[in-house]
Amino acid sequence: MSYTELPGVHVPIRMWADPASVEHGALQQLRNVSSLPWVKGLAVMPDVHYGKGATVGSVIAMHGAVCPAAVGVDIGCGMSAVRTSLRAGDLPGDLSRLRTKIEQAIPVGRGMHADPVDPRSVHGFRTAGWSDFWSRFDGLADAVKFRAERAAQQMGTLGSGNHFVELCTDTSDAVWLMLHSGSRNIGKELAEHHIGVAQGLSHNKGLVDRDLAVFVADTPQMAAYRNDLFWAQEYAKHNRAVMMALFQGVVAKEFKKARPTFEQVISCHHNYVAEERYDGMDLLVTRKGAIRAGSGEYGIIPGSMGTGSYIVRGLGNGAAFNSASHGAGRRMSRSAAKRRFTVRDLAEQTRGVECRKDSGVVDEIPGAYKPIEQVMEQQRDLVEVVAKLKQVVCVKG
Repeated sequence: MSYTELPGVHVPIRMWADPASVEHGALQQLRNVSSLPWVKGLAVMPDVHYGKGATVGSVIAMHGAVCPAAVGVDIGCGMSAVRTSLRAGDLPGDLSRLRTKIEQAIPVGRGMHADPVDPRSVHGFRTAGWSDFWSRFDGLADAVKFRAERAAQQMGTLGSGNHFVELCTDTSDAVWLMLHSGSRNIGKELAEHHIGVAQGLSHNKGLVDRDLAVFVADTPQMAAYRNDLFWAQEYAKHNRAVMMALFQGVVAKEFKKARPTFEQVISCHHNYVAEERYDGMDLLVTRKGAIRAGSGEYGIIPGSMGTGSYIVRGLGNGAAFNSASHGAGRRMSRSAAKRRFTVRDLAEQTRGVECRKDSGVVDEIPGAYKPIEQVMEQQRDLVEVVAKLKQVVCVKG
């Protein structure tokens, strides 16, 4: 489908979703964003749903300003995936051992490594830029300086919520490794610190929603945020790279007779800010629950645990600021999912997947998400499908 254009305040709202299917609260959030004087464009992905300040599934292009709450508190959250030489026939009938080995290698939930991971000891991990990255920790906001040890121990860990590690097969029976995570606690604390700073600035006093407080160009507050933001985005990228390397190590050991090899890893953020140029103007583009889908660029669009996911290639649609959805998108809140579904429902909807099937992950049940096939149909002019994956192992915190 092509987009539907709704009237906004300063800019139109371009929607790759049926407006009638979007909840009232999310539509109001989009109108609120369109009222910001710095906004130069607003694109809405088919997985759009209500969020904090800005909707999840929105792409906000601003000139000379950025809204930290529109990035979200998991700065740099995103996906990584890699195709292996393994085939579906190489997998054992019982995948519980493999799931256990993954959980032993990659801490989940609030877990962390007892000692920081030495990347030189991890399967296939490239250490370029590692020392420089950590040397910049001292330049972050004073509010997080005491978190250095925890940040180091959480590097290479999954977290909880909708984060996951999966082993998948595609329609040609190739085996893929895939994972979803972000900047862990350090990203959350940096985000919350800067959101608080922005809300206290005088130019934000009259906003319709205090969660849309922005930093403006050429101010010390903007400079400080950009420094911490880009560091946290780098942390998230490294975090996924370490986990993927740990995951590959597990697979290499468990399937050593097959001597698996791994292609180049595909990686993409979906909660982040990028400096991009459109119509001759330098803009700060915030993707909250959206991936970059420039022409020929690879991306990952996951479904829920028990459905399927897609490896895609961007079509470079400028009307969407070269973007696409970040996943299926929730169709109900976590609390609503817990009220509606049972552990039995979870077991039924994740039949055939080696994963947790207990009350702690009922809020992640596939029924709480939009159908991924519908989401993909609505963005045919944003991406083309390269591979369709189906998970057979799913690890959650």
